[in-house]
Amino acid sequence: MRRVDASPLARNRKVRTVLATILVANWAVALLKLILGLKSASAAVTADGVHSFIDGGSNVLALVAMSVASRPADEDHPYGHGKFEALASLGIGALIGTSMLELGRMALDSLLHGRHPEVTPLMVGVMVGTLLVNLGVTSVEQRWGRKLQSPLLLADARHTLSDVGVTLAVLASLGLVWLGFPKADGLVTLGVMVFVARVAWDIVKQAVGILSDTARLDKQKVATLTLQVPGVRSCHDVRSRGMEGTVYVDLKIEVDPQMSTAHAHELADAVEARLQAEFPEVVDVVVHVEPARARAALPPGKT
Repeated sequence: MRRVDASPLARNRKVRTVLATILVANWAVALLKLILGLKSASAAVTADGVHSFIDGGSNVLALVAMSVASRPADEDHPYGHGKFEALASLGIGALIGTSMLELGRMALDSLLHGRHPEVTPLMVGVMVGTLLVNLGVTSVEQRWGRKLQSPLLLADARHTLSDVGVTLAVLASLGLVWLGFPKADGLVTLGVMVFVARVAWDIVKQAVGILSDTARLDKQKVATLTLQVPGVRSCHDVRSRGMEGTVYVDLKIEVDPQMSTAHAHELADAVEARLQAEFPEVVDVVVHVEPARARAALPPGKT
């Protein structure tokens, strides 16, 4: 799907609309699974319901974060408030970690105290229905996450996908219990816990990368493109940071020492235009212009 070219405010509204829709779907399936799990004494189904409720909680967290992220740049936040999306993604990872602990507790309770579910056609039907809903939710969030270049929607899509994995595991455990393996309820729940832990780690890793200003662009490629601009003799100290759809770049170039200030400014503008044409996600380029030095005077590793 092609990226949507929209203003930050329009993009923010679209992200919030998707999140609000997903919130309703998540809490609807969560309620069904919780009622079913508690009535049937199934640790796996109840844990699945808890996980779905956490999905909804993450949507609420994301909606609040997007409201903050939509604020324009100000004196205290000259780069805007976009990183609140990454903070919300970090919160989603923490919520998944909480659900992982709950899954482990319920699984051990089922195994140690012999609490096993009674499998009924209604239970299987509800679980299959919620599985289809979650697959639809994941598909919608992934599509709009890529289209809007939103790390928050993509993170939440992975969260919902973890719920799909949980539901599949629960269906498998119900089948094994029905076949005469009652401990499958607790054992499958423990397996789900490991899967959920992996999802949490992936989301936290991505969010930490954004918040810690991990490089977003290949600096060698940036330098190569910069050197293609006539008049640029050298390019070095390339740095980039930001989110997937909002990247900031700064670099240093060397030019003819006799070049006028006006010409040097035009050259810096040309470098900025060249990089933004190649990398649509780049929203700002800071070019520091220096007079060219003799090659022997350059520090090791400079281009």
